[in-house]
Amino acid sequence: MILSGQNLAIGYKDHVVGSDLDIALATGEVLALLGPNGGGKTTLLKTLLGLLAPKAGEVRLGDRPLASYASPERARLIAYVPQSHAATFAFTVETVVLMGRTAHGGLSSRPSAGDQAIAARALERFGIAHLSERPYTEISGGERQLALLARALAQEPRFVVLDEPTASLDFGNQGRVLREIRALAASGHGVLFTTHDPNHAMRAADRAYLLRAGTLVGEGAVQTILAREKLEALYGAPVQRIVEGGESAFLPG
Repeated sequence: MILSGQNLAIGYKDHVVGSDLDIALATGEVLALLGPNGGGKTTLLKTLLGLLAPKAGEVRLGDRPLASYASPERARLIAYVPQSHAATFAFTVETVVLMGRTAHGGLSSRPSAGDQAIAARALERFGIAHLSERPYTEISGGERQLALLARALAQEPRFVVLDEPTASLDFGNQGRVLREIRALAASGHGVLFTTHDPNHAMRAADRAYLLRAGTLVGEGAVQTILAREKLEALYGAPVQRIVEGGESAFLPG
C-alpha cells in the first residue's frame, strides 16, 4: 500500500505554504522529512494525514483518495504522533495507550482482554511498562512522547506518521525511538517522520525529502541525497561532514 500526495499545494485558509509537491511512502520503508523551521514540514505532514485539506492536488491512500475514507477506517490505517501533546486529564499511561485501540472498537467500547494485551506489549516495547499506572499528567515530557508512540503502535496501523519524534527525548531514548522506527519498517509498516537532524535521517530512514520554504530541494536515498552541499542549501548555513569508521555524521559549520 502507498500513501501519496500528487501535485500538492499546501497551506491554510488565507496562506499557501508550498506548492507543486509530489511525495510517496510505501509500506515497509521509512521516509524522513527534513527542513528548517517554517519550511512547511508539519503542514505537509498534516495534509497527508487529512487534517488539512490540500489547496490543490490530491492525497491518496492505496487506490483511493484519502478523503473517501471515513475517519474510523482511516484511523485503522494511519497512526499519528504529534510533536507535542498537552496533558489535560490525569488518565493513567496504560489508559492513554489503550486509546489507540478505539480505532478498532469505538470510543464507547470497553477494552477487551486482547486490547489490553496489545497495549501491554506496546508499553513493554518502549520500556515504559513500569509507568502504566502513573497519571499521564505526572510523567516527564520525554516519557509522554514514548507513551504516545506506544499508543500509535497499539493502534496497529499500516502507516505511522511522527512529527519530531525525538524532540523531547534524552540521548538514550532518542536511540530507542530510532531503532523502533527501523523495526516498524521491518515489520511492514510505512513510517514518515519529520526531523531537524540529518543524522537521525541517516540512521533511521531509507529516503529523505528536503523541504525549504514550501519548495522541494531534493529527494532520494539518504546515502546520496544527504550530501553537505544539499544540506547547506536546505538550511542556508555551513555544514561539516565527518567520516569515521566508514560512517558519516553532520555538524553545523
